[in-house]
Amino acid sequence: MNHFLKKALATFGVIAVSVSFIAAYNVQAKGNSFNQATTLTTKDSTTTQNIKTPKYIFLFIGDGMSYPQIQSASYYLGANESNGGVQTQKLSFMNFPVAGSAQTYDSTSFCPDSASTATSISTGNKTYSGTINMDTSKTVKYETIAEQLKEQLGYKIGILTTVNLNHATPAAFYAHQASRSNYYEIGQEMIASNFDYFAGGALLKPTGKNEDKTSIYDLAKASGYKVITTQKEAENLTATDGKAIVIAEQLADSDSLSYSIDAESNEWTLSDYVAKGIEVLDNEKGFFMMVEGGKIDWACHANDAGSSINDTIALSSAVDEAIKFYNEHPDETLILVTGDHETGGLTIGYAGTNYDTYLTNLNNQKISYAKFDSNYVANYKANQTDFNDVLKDIKKEFGLLTSNDQEALLAKNANLVLTDYELNQLMKAYERTLTKGTSKQNEMTQEEYALYGTYEPLTVTITHLLNNKSGISFSSYSHTGLPVPVFAVGVGSELFEGYYDNTDIYNNLATLTKVK
Repeated sequence: MNHFLKKALATFGVIAVSVSFIAAYNVQAKGNSFNQATTLTTKDSTTTQNIKTPKYIFLFIGDGMSYPQIQSASYYLGANESNGGVQTQKLSFMNFPVAGSAQTYDSTSFCPDSASTATSISTGNKTYSGTINMDTSKTVKYETIAEQLKEQLGYKIGILTTVNLNHATPAAFYAHQASRSNYYEIGQEMIASNFDYFAGGALLKPTGKNEDKTSIYDLAKASGYKVITTQKEAENLTATDGKAIVIAEQLADSDSLSYSIDAESNEWTLSDYVAKGIEVLDNEKGFFMMVEGGKIDWACHANDAGSSINDTIALSSAVDEAIKFYNEHPDETLILVTGDHETGGLTIGYAGTNYDTYLTNLNNQKISYAKFDSNYVANYKANQTDFNDVLKDIKKEFGLLTSNDQEALLAKNANLVLTDYELNQLMKAYERTLTKGTSKQNEMTQEEYALYGTYEPLTVTITHLLNNKSGISFSSYSHTGLPVPVFAVGVGSELFEGYYDNTDIYNNLATLTKVK
């Protein structure tokens, strides 16, 4: 069992959150730790005078997270808790008394992207994939719920993410751009937002596409932001320091936070940034905090179930920090947990395992696909490493075995032994990695793209094999059209029950807070 799983199981063992199943819209969860502070006669009531405005609002977005990502994490924890048995271990937000489902399509597709779906959540409007808070003509700008709460109610605003701070989802709460790739312009809007607390990965293109512009970090400092780049500075940050931008000290792929499976024991994860955010944002007028688990999406694009599961658990641990705050302010707080879309077509079940799953196999994965690429594959390419030596690393980091391994080890891990068919797949992927590496889709055959996507052939084949041997599979390297769950607890949470469009997340928040 890896160190993160041990930490997660210990956390879940401490947090006791009971469930109240609600059948009516008039919600009163009695006898549990989630005390509902408001009631409505019906969800569609046009009367809002009895709705209490939440003073503290947490919006958690698991990028690429839908039902499969959540359930696979729950089953994984349960299987480990029961030594491979069929048992679930709920993530913290699965205990919330209200649950709904939101459709995610945009003006472009039933398989939308993060820019458009986050626009729907933050403004209540549909737009094209790739567009942030602008209409389909790309001329009209939409004001976000975060901007409205700051301007109209004086709330402090926090934007947190495990990926880059000017990536699509966080940007959708403060920026207005025709293209999500306008990273420098998004960074400028980030500074102009005057929001109070930003935390996450480093900015993309901070000096512009041609690296010839004034650094966004320098502009931030000139605008009164304290820019923090070390964990010690982050630990010492207080509300008296004023506006802050916190960049993780230990940056991983694409200057994001580490995947949870890769994080060192003393390295800050999303939950630490949420805890610090609560500390610096708490004030008499109230606050709004958007927290993105962005690398769930990245892991699923790469078909890496182990990393997806660990980052989904990490998001749950971050929600735990909000729950602690909620339990101190149950009559003033609203917590929402949702996704923007599903990524990868993740499925619990695989043709080769029929009606069985072997989720504890995933304990053998010690490293994300991205870190395996940087720590191992780069050296394989440079040194043309022998395949037999590569197999030793695969055994060490993913637990996959060959028939040449020790008999005792085979007897203990029989379902991790590669068949001749699987070993041949791995050999072909290894050869392609050493000769061609990654390629664009238009440079690949249909078969090659189906096998590898645009990822490192060796690495994605390793994760595919371990996924499949665990009873997990993926159907895509892109997004899918699944609806996403919406979990809610606290003031006005009853509005989020039912089956609706993702634009209604904004509409319900606007109704509750009475912003216009």
